[in-house]
Amino acid sequence: MKADPWAELQARFGTAEFTPQGCADGIVTLWLSRERLPQVLHFLKRELQAPFRMLFDLTAVDERWRRHRGDHAGSDFTVVYLLYSLERNEFLRLKVPLPEADLQLPSITGLWPSANWYEREVWDLFGIRFQGHPNLRRILLPPTWEGHPLRKDHPARATEMGPFHLSEQQQWNEQQALRFDPAEWGFEQPREDDFEYLFLNVGPNHPSTHGVFRIALQLDGEVIVDAVPDIGYHHRGAEKMGERQSWHNYIPYTDRIDYLGGALNNLPYVMALERLVGIEVPPRAQVIRVMLSELYRIASHLLFYGTFAQDLGQLAPIFYMFVDREKVFDFTQAITGARMHASYFRIGGVALDLPRGWQKVLQALLAWLPKRLDEYDRLVLDNAILKRRTRGIGAYTTEEAIDWGVTGPGLRATGLALDLRKARPYSGYDQFEFDIPSGQRGDCYDRCRVRVEEMRQSLRILRQCIDHMPEGPVKADHVLAIPPPKARTLRDIETLIQHFLSVSWGPVMPVGETFAVVEATKGWNGYYLISDGNTMSYRTRIRTPSFAHLQMIPRLARGMMIADLVAILASIDYVMADVDR
Repeated sequence: MKADPWAELQARFGTAEFTPQGCADGIVTLWLSRERLPQVLHFLKRELQAPFRMLFDLTAVDERWRRHRGDHAGSDFTVVYLLYSLERNEFLRLKVPLPEADLQLPSITGLWPSANWYEREVWDLFGIRFQGHPNLRRILLPPTWEGHPLRKDHPARATEMGPFHLSEQQQWNEQQALRFDPAEWGFEQPREDDFEYLFLNVGPNHPSTHGVFRIALQLDGEVIVDAVPDIGYHHRGAEKMGERQSWHNYIPYTDRIDYLGGALNNLPYVMALERLVGIEVPPRAQVIRVMLSELYRIASHLLFYGTFAQDLGQLAPIFYMFVDREKVFDFTQAITGARMHASYFRIGGVALDLPRGWQKVLQALLAWLPKRLDEYDRLVLDNAILKRRTRGIGAYTTEEAIDWGVTGPGLRATGLALDLRKARPYSGYDQFEFDIPSGQRGDCYDRCRVRVEEMRQSLRILRQCIDHMPEGPVKADHVLAIPPPKARTLRDIETLIQHFLSVSWGPVMPVGETFAVVEATKGWNGYYLISDGNTMSYRTRIRTPSFAHLQMIPRLARGMMIADLVAILASIDYVMADVDR
């Protein structure tokens, strides 16, 4: 049994260096000074017996308007580091307080390469500088943007941001900002023999980039010398929106984060709030959540499978797989009334009970899909050309994946069978029998094969949902959960008042901090929520898998051909709404 990390840190640095904080999620949370931060992080990653090898998230909080600041009332801004230990199967949260007059921290890109984008994001959205960062510039917003949007004094709506007309000088500045300067992007400079590299833009609107995603390539002939991803073209400010939507009203926004994952996006959000309040979800609602989650996992993987083959030159599979995906959506529509964006999960349960006859519709789907997947194996996975295009391409090791924050199928493709549904069971997943597919080489082919096998395991889970669906309510009987059934509001005035307040005003969540993470379609999707005792979130942090995964593109692309880059992009299975948020 591993020791408590808090006790190990005390033994190494002393009790006076840390201030513990209690959180509703049960994660060990410690405040420390920025002077101690580099040594503490080095100890946790490199010296600890069971180290915290993954930097799972790095974000910040503007504390200035917070009524309940907790343990560090003097902090104007807080930088939050969330680490994960595979050996302990445990998260650790570190928090560093900063005064508004001195918003600086040492960069940790030397410890974790994945910190590069996270630190740029914190600089972009909060204005906190990281000393020693290799290229600290905006990442989601254009370079001409004024201010830092996740600060509390920055407007949340475009209508609050002043005149929209640009002067001629402002238009000229915007055009100049679009000029491409290789040195500014961090590209290698030309050699002394007057050799000139070719620079090529892929995207931001190109079929192989799967959305508004841009990659600037530095080429020596057709060989990629370097690749620099450029994101932010799809940025909608989903985290900022969390500060002005009630706890219930924000649920539909979560659907649009990974818009291919449907109701599975709702799950970590509602789970985080259930942990904050202590709401126990009824067993029937838990199984319904599992059923919908696995259906959307299949729908997402089918789209990945078809586009993966299409990017590599096979045109037929995408049409067949879209037919299958529509059959999945026929069932989700029968259950939820919607197809891609169900917004079906609620705090404390689900929106509605299952309709009569749902079993027959699902059984028909389960009878249809297995033989189709077998056919796709022969059509795609066994195709000799596809194998040559993908085996050994874009490969990385388990250690590299952990260093870059890779989770989900991309991590399991390296041979590490780590799945949160098994490792940290939620929503009753420990009651289901299923296997964890994994690869060996961590290349494009294995990343595809793992997802294909995951669909078969999802079908196993769905069969168990049919066989073992419990009876009972689908909503928790809790005042801060979803509104009570309409019929009950006609029986007594107290229930009618509760329903009215829940719908019009929304629940007032208790003061606290909470976090929940699930095994989503593309990796680990987590929500870190801070409640200030109000009807809406004080801080909504969405940790998405695609943001971390795209960071690794330069590492995977160097020395490859342009055609290999297309295969790498397809195998990552990202969606830009999941990246830009």
